[in-house]
Amino acid sequence: MKALLIENPLLLLFVVAAIGYPIGRIRIGGVSLGVAAVLFVGLAFGSLDPDMKLPELIYQLGLILFVYTVGLSSGRLFFASLRRGLRDNILVVAVLVLAAGMTLAAHWLLNLKPALTAGMYAGSLTNTPALASLIEYLKQAVPAAAREQVLNEPVIAYSITYPVGVIGMIAAIVIAQRWFKINYALDAAKAEPGATSRLLENRTIRITKPAATSASVSSLTSQHRWEVVFGRMRHNGQLGLAGGDTVFALGDLVSVVGPAEDLDTLTEFFGETSAETLALDRSELDYRRMFVSNPKVVGHRLRDLNLPQQFGAVVTRLRRRDIEMLVTGDTIIELGDRVRVVARREHMDTIAKFFGDSYRALSEIDILTFNLGLALGLLVGMIPLPLPGGVTIKLGFAGGPLVMALILGALNRTGPLVWNLPYNANLTLRQTGLVLFLAGIGTRAGYSFVSTLTQGGGLQIFLAGAAITLVVALLTLFIGYRVLKLPMGVLIGLLAGLQTQPAVLGFALEQSGNELPNVGYARVFPIALIAKIILAQFILGLLM
Repeated sequence: MKALLIENPLLLLFVVAAIGYPIGRIRIGGVSLGVAAVLFVGLAFGSLDPDMKLPELIYQLGLILFVYTVGLSSGRLFFASLRRGLRDNILVVAVLVLAAGMTLAAHWLLNLKPALTAGMYAGSLTNTPALASLIEYLKQAVPAAAREQVLNEPVIAYSITYPVGVIGMIAAIVIAQRWFKINYALDAAKAEPGATSRLLENRTIRITKPAATSASVSSLTSQHRWEVVFGRMRHNGQLGLAGGDTVFALGDLVSVVGPAEDLDTLTEFFGETSAETLALDRSELDYRRMFVSNPKVVGHRLRDLNLPQQFGAVVTRLRRRDIEMLVTGDTIIELGDRVRVVARREHMDTIAKFFGDSYRALSEIDILTFNLGLALGLLVGMIPLPLPGGVTIKLGFAGGPLVMALILGALNRTGPLVWNLPYNANLTLRQTGLVLFLAGIGTRAGYSFVSTLTQGGGLQIFLAGAAITLVVALLTLFIGYRVLKLPMGVLIGLLAGLQTQPAVLGFALEQSGNELPNVGYARVFPIALIAKIILAQFILGLLM
């Protein structure tokens, strides 16, 4: 069986994934490893034989697919959050500098070799580009006679500390969410007010107070900052739609959608809740949920689609991913959105054609824009970036596609080219990429991990790496949650970004059940990647 797996790497890949994924679904104490379990199954298989490993191309392809799809889905939120990003990136850099200080302390305490010390830093923070930069540094700094032996030292330390770099971060998340008693659903509601699938309701209000008739709907909404959407209204027995220019009269009925607390405030201002429910009256106006699959409407603001003028229609809310959201005129329409449209029944088919409303189309990928975006990302990753001190770095396979995807995801479209993917297609590619990456690095590191752990000093390096990982993780979570008041969903993604570790991000996504970890991950990943490359080389240069 061993020989069969060694000779057939694709069979090894599917066996590792098939075993790892169901193991990841097992919950112990309310916690599961999720897709990160594929990594540990890969380590187990890789430990059986030095030749039992997947080709390097497998995990590189997985990494590229994973970071690119994460970037596309997080681009808009990443740039929208830049006003808070500086603070978060300062936290990340400060913690990484602290980790470098701990690494130097471990070097002097344990009397480690410089290359082992630097490799321990890269491994405990699971940064492969930092390890690659150390190897390149040593190729230039070490005499040819001793080069082969010295080049193995950072790889050995990296192999020992890498697994605990993943496990330690996951353990820290488990500790923090129990310590702080996290409810991720409420966490998501606080992070994106009005964007939750359980807090929206539809209420019919009767206008009985003169203040409600003093200005138009848009003026009142702006003045009082209500996060609501007005739908049907009945005036003098006639049913219609309430638009921004509508001015209510006493006795009118209006249907309003929004969070319960905002509807309570609105009801007190407008008058009283009506026993009649306009939303149930489909005699003249009907409603339908429609998928957005037409690329021509994607990337445009809702107000620019001119639905009231074209079709006499209004969108009262939309469902994006698994979140029910209120809409405004500035809401950007994305592929895969499911909009709730209120209009006359005879216009519904025309409106459905306008939005596309094709589930099949949402399962397809625009091959041109997807591959063009990936190619641009790889090219960006190859660009040498000179830094002070004569250091030159590259963003590589991870950083280049991520940076490009963030930009393209925020742009959404360029002329006729739509860069974003439908949500279900994005999820499928993201999951596939993550499995490829985890299986690849697990099988490749498994044998080195077991063999080097048993060598002299291996246990000391392992424990020192574990200490660095846990201190970094717990300190980041405590400061982020207690001091900076970050939502835990965003914070655990930020921790994964600090670690530049897709496996931790996969676990964070499993725990939160929403997309907030992607926001934190994308927010700090680029600066964390660059900082660790610089700090790893700084440690090596200082000690040599």
